Amino acid sequence: MQQFETYLSRHLPKVRSFHPLYEEALGAMLQAGGKRFRPMLLLSIVDAYEPMLHDSALPAALALEMFHTYSLIHDDLPAMDNADLRRGHPTLHKRFDEVTAILAGDALNTDAFLLIAKAPLREDVKVKLITLLAENGGSQGMVLGQAIDCWFENKPLTLDEVKVLHTNKTAKLIAASLQMGAVIVGLDSGVQKALYDFGIDLGLLFQIQDDIIDETQSEEQAGKTTGNDSDKNSFVNLLGLEAAVSEADALAKDLQRRFESFDETMQSALRPLMEQYLYRHQ
Repeated sequence: MQQFETYLSRHLPKVRSFHPLYEEALGAMLQAGGKRFRPMLLLSIVDAYEPMLHDSALPAALALEMFHTYSLIHDDLPAMDNADLRRGHPTLHKRFDEVTAILAGDALNTDAFLLIAKAPLREDVKVKLITLLAENGGSQGMVLGQAIDCWFENKPLTLDEVKVLHTNKTAKLIAASLQMGAVIVGLDSGVQKALYDFGIDLGLLFQIQDDIIDETQSEEQAGKTTGNDSDKNSFVNLLGLEAAVSEADALAKDLQRRFESFDETMQSALRPLMEQYLYRHQ
């Protein structure tokens, strides 16, 4: 984690211009902290199987964090969640203005792909990484989930529809993070699929846990705006708090069972992150 934080701080977007705030806005939310869960998933796989590729994988890890951060900046905008707090800091449109926040998000989105394109990895590996990020983060993934979330605000969905929403909005980028690590170290397609499928359910668990946090924690505890899901198709709104906790527990147990089916190298790689996050709502 410390190596990644050092790399991030040294590779914040640098743009020389006479704009008084632009460069500061590009790096503000990256520097605000966060769990760094997605880059840690990628780097944990790389470090376990091919530690000599760690430095070469850092640009791809940072690309994931930049892409995720862009999505948070846009998710917080007045047109979407209209949130005041993110990662314990004022959201970007509150700290600066809405136009600056939109453009900073746009820039981080695009620069994520540039980082991968310039990474010191084989060309075929970079093409696959770019493809995975685009497929899971774009119109067929995260953006689709956000579109469903916004369109169906105040319009209740079924449980299956809510799972489709959050599979796209949250889970696919987590699943892609695992698969991107596997691509960098050259794991076979069967292992890549197992990791991706595991990541989808891990992402759903994350979303259920976030819905529970929104219901049960203050803004100070969560480090972001809470109590903001009353009009949303959240698992808590659909199932109730007690049933949502039960759903999270059942999914965590299933993930633990599947985690134990991975080889010892994979388990060693992912165990610290699993222990930290599998039961984080408790």
